[in-house]
Amino acid sequence: MNLSELKPPAGQVKKQRRVGRGMGSRRQKTSGRGHKGSRSISGYSMMRGFEGGQMPLHRRLPKRGFTNIFRKEYAIVNVGTLDKLAGDAFEPGVLLELGVIKKLGDGLKVLGGGELRRRISVKAHLFSGSAKQKIEAAGGTVELAGGKS
Repeated sequence: MNLSELKPPAGQVKKQRRVGRGMGSRRQKTSGRGHKGSRSISGYSMMRGFEGGQMPLHRRLPKRGFTNIFRKEYAIVNVGTLDKLAGDAFEPGVLLELGVIKKLGDGLKVLGGGELRRRISVKAHLFSGSAKQKIEAAGGTVELAGGKS
């Protein structure tokens, strides 16, 4: 099959409507826009969500909740994931290079998902209680990065 042989299915491509092309073309003179009014002039653009003067839906609906401007977004990694990785010392920069986390955000948080079968040392901004317990039970060390507790 050649790319040059590809064609759209029958009936998919419609003939383009040519407007403003004379009195015999059916879409003549006003080009289907009618007479007067804001929609008939060139350069007209309608506000997004405009409903012809009726109160728009986004203003009719009640407001719910709020956005916390102080919210912190942490990159998270499970203990089980660290167990599968090569090496025994992990910190945020190393995990970024390995591609385990995509974006650091406000810091790295280690969670206790999965099992830890070897001794590792981890430096992160936050640890869950179960993650800390699992790492120390396996003989590893836990270190807080950035002086956060």
